[in-house]
Amino acid sequence: MKVSMFHLMPHRELPDDFERRYKSVWVDPPFPELADPDRVGQFYNWTLDELVHAARVGFDGICVNEHHQNAYGFMPGPNLMGAALARETTGMDVAIVQMGATLPTTQPPIRIAEEYAMLDCISGGRLIAGMPLGTAMDACQVYGITPVEQRERYYEAHDLILKAWQSREMFAWNGKYTKLGKVNLWPRPVQKPHPPVWVPGTGSYSTWEFSAKHDHCYCFLSYFGAKAAEQTMAGFWRFVDQYGLKQNPYRAGFLQLVVVADTDEQAERDYARHCEYFYRKCMHIPVHYFGPPGHQDYRSLEKGIRSGLTVKIAQELESVRQYSYRELVDKQFVIAGSPATVREQLAEACRTLHIGNLMVLLQIGSMPHDLTMRNIDLFAEQVLPHLRPLWDDEPWENQWWPERLRTKERAS
Repeated sequence: MKVSMFHLMPHRELPDDFERRYKSVWVDPPFPELADPDRVGQFYNWTLDELVHAARVGFDGICVNEHHQNAYGFMPGPNLMGAALARETTGMDVAIVQMGATLPTTQPPIRIAEEYAMLDCISGGRLIAGMPLGTAMDACQVYGITPVEQRERYYEAHDLILKAWQSREMFAWNGKYTKLGKVNLWPRPVQKPHPPVWVPGTGSYSTWEFSAKHDHCYCFLSYFGAKAAEQTMAGFWRFVDQYGLKQNPYRAGFLQLVVVADTDEQAERDYARHCEYFYRKCMHIPVHYFGPPGHQDYRSLEKGIRSGLTVKIAQELESVRQYSYRELVDKQFVIAGSPATVREQLAEACRTLHIGNLMVLLQIGSMPHDLTMRNIDLFAEQVLPHLRPLWDDEPWENQWWPERLRTKERAS
């Protein structure tokens, strides 16, 4: 089992009345009213410190992602963070999980190929190359990508990046959206034929198919917890079976919010307000922002409507902002409590979802730096060792992990 610490780098000090005064946490929150650049600099440095600390205490990977005009997670340049992390973790057996640079919004896409190759060289071959399609908020509303073009641009960019990494000769690329006369990448990645690719998704049929077609790791990113993910992941594994692929749990990853304390009662005292902050303020996004016409491909749209999943997600988005800490924990949106409670629920979730790559969000919403560090330490000391052997009895190989890290045991 591979466990990575995921970090959003949120605004930790939004005003108490934020969700009443402002339309959304994404796209249109006014920076001059809500944030100070000096304080934001402190948030960034705390984020880097927290991820490096996770690497030092034994996590298998440390993970960042990309969002724009967003107060709940603002790393518009994830590779800037990745570069700092790659350098700070020199000599450590920890993967640099870039989850990642959004393909359709980067022009030309070989910019991602170049930056990921730099990260792989700096880290000594420890990069995991996340290749997200991007949200409708980031790609369409902020970066101006026409929704119906987004997937086409994504597929073309993906093919160009992989060819740029592997081609031994300079080549011309005459794509629909990118035309380059001389592609001759400097540098190239350490890992051959290329770093492992992870494809984040939220349940789209097309993303399942794309991941399977190219033998990439599919990662379900959701803030609604393992119980809510069962239907989606069951559908993914049925799809894998129908295509004659192996049911290797390392073919899939999952994101879960987690908080650990000495007891279940202490967890509520320490973390309740921060978890509620996350769902009330950081999930304060109008439902219609998620799905402009054309953003979702037809098959996924049909599947979502027929299964009722689209309506269910929309209803959940509307109601989750009112949930109390107890409701969030009961629904397992957040897995919380003593080390015994957390490891039992996480192990059950990983087996049920059949996933071998777990990402845990240990800094949640307004959680301050010292409490985040405490959460990281408790997880690393008393939860992580119990999760590692989860798939040891099965004949699976994690081919979606940097090769030089696959056989090395992490020690706290």
